[in-house]
Amino acid sequence: VCVCVCVQGLVLGVFEKEGEEDGLHLTEAAAGFDQTLSGKLSELLKISGPALKQGKSRVFYGIHKDFPCVAVVGLGKNNEGVCGKENWDTSKENIRQAVSAGCRLLQDLEVNHVEVDACGDAQSAAEGAALGLFHYDQLKSKKKTKVTTQLHGSADSASWEKGVAYAEGQNLARLLMEAPANHITPTAFANTIEEKLGPHAERVTINKRFSWIEEQQMGAFLSVSRGSEEPPVFLELHYNGSPDSKQAPLLLVGKGITFDSGGISLKPSPSMDAMRADMGGAATVCASIVTAAALKLPVNIIGLAPLCENMPSGKATKPGDVVRAKNGKTIQVDNTDAEGRLVLADALCYGHTFNPRAIVNVATLTGAMDVALGSAATGVFTNSDWLWEQLHKASVVTGDRVWRMPLFQHYTRQVTDCQLADLNNIGKYSRSGGACTAAAFLREFVTAPHWAHLDIAGVMSNKDEVPYLRKGMSGRPTRTLVEFPMATFRSPCTQTVS
Repeated sequence: VCVCVCVQGLVLGVFEKEGEEDGLHLTEAAAGFDQTLSGKLSELLKISGPALKQGKSRVFYGIHKDFPCVAVVGLGKNNEGVCGKENWDTSKENIRQAVSAGCRLLQDLEVNHVEVDACGDAQSAAEGAALGLFHYDQLKSKKKTKVTTQLHGSADSASWEKGVAYAEGQNLARLLMEAPANHITPTAFANTIEEKLGPHAERVTINKRFSWIEEQQMGAFLSVSRGSEEPPVFLELHYNGSPDSKQAPLLLVGKGITFDSGGISLKPSPSMDAMRADMGGAATVCASIVTAAALKLPVNIIGLAPLCENMPSGKATKPGDVVRAKNGKTIQVDNTDAEGRLVLADALCYGHTFNPRAIVNVATLTGAMDVALGSAATGVFTNSDWLWEQLHKASVVTGDRVWRMPLFQHYTRQVTDCQLADLNNIGKYSRSGGACTAAAFLREFVTAPHWAHLDIAGVMSNKDEVPYLRKGMSGRPTRTLVEFPMATFRSPCTQTVS
């Protein structure tokens, strides 16, 4: 008989004391814990090595009967606030990083239940814990210790639960992006999201469309799916959270290429396996709607995810072929590896039929975006100052930085100067400004005054750039897509640019 023994751990935070190089200031929870031990924790911190710096951790064993393992983590300076240079709330990021480090350290010690200090911001602490503990090992025989977490004490449990929901949303996106392409096909992706939204059926309508795609004359989308044996799926989600039934919805559109070989314009084989995550846009969009439903956000959101594989075969679209999009525009496909913009074009056309308050599309669209910004931030191309402000404010809170990119007319000429059709799916004159050219192409299918295109190719995966995420697919910027709708519906739509 296998008996599972519950080993409990505790994560507590300490701040650097202002004006003292090696001084530490215990959080409220840590100070209370120290008091129950008659100052033993403070004493151990002084004699066990140098003062804990931001993001560092230390474990003490056997100092409390209820917690055999206690991890103390460095939170940096107290109340650092928003950093204009980094475009994030430094205090929140420090908490996420520190709590993540402490939880992972205890997980490595096979501790299976951890109580976590709120560290002054219970939501950020919950995000750090849940994001830090995520590890994709579904297909491995030997798995990491499964750790449950809870807030230490009773302070601000509502914020803790909100943070857990935010992190679980991002972890859902990571799960979808990390899974092998033979496990997450277009149909399997749609079924997974349908299952996750099952508990929220009273607020959510789900449409999984197949033959409908052809009926809608989505020739651009179908041209990408043609080479694959897997049927394309157009996933449509309606989250109706607003008590005002007339509230115009926010429209989110996510690129859903569940595997991108490049098609006839075949990619090089090194690192092609990472293209299982080329549906990162659809993953983050759908995960954000799952999270919005779990939190019962009082807003209306529509999510569209055109799902398919991009594969080479005798039926595949060939370089030089001309296809017709839903809005009637013809497209010369000179590079079948520039497929994301094709599936998004038809989805954007269809999305306008809902008269949305704003449109945000999300896509792992161009390698050029990775070259431009790397993993530092998501590139945002938008025709609306108002929409940019909402996205930027949200990203400061979540730490998923965004950076505004240009929509110059120069790039529009790159895609409209086409020999055989109305548009070319790649830049006519050069490869320079590839991310900007892709955005210019998408703009040809947008008539809404408030539209933003998020190119997440650079933030698709994580090595060690985000300390509280393990190596692998990042699921960014799911939390920003959850955070910004509330502000979007609170503020008036203004400041559109040409």
